[in-house]
Amino acid sequence: MSDTKPDADRDPPADLSHAGAVVDKAIEYMVGQNVGSLAIASALLGGALGLLSRSMSDDGVVQILNNAIASVRGGDMRRMAENMPSGQSN
Repeated sequence: MSDTKPDADRDPPADLSHAGAVVDKAIEYMVGQNVGSLAIASALLGGALGLLSRSMSDDGVVQILNNAIASVRGGDMRRMAENMPSGQSN
């Protein structure tokens, strides 16, 4: 029996928390500058896709996008938005 956990059960890398905090601050700043939610989300998605395309194959990027689509279709994203504190989901 192996001591390694499956990927889904592993703790996220330490830098994930840091990166998330930086992104949250950037979003907060843009909202404070009255940048629209769609513009913010589109810019972040475009940047993320650009970063992924530089570090993995097209098939890997497509798999990530398929996972994201499945989360949206399954209602995961809506539930996350509904559970955010007031004022953060728009």
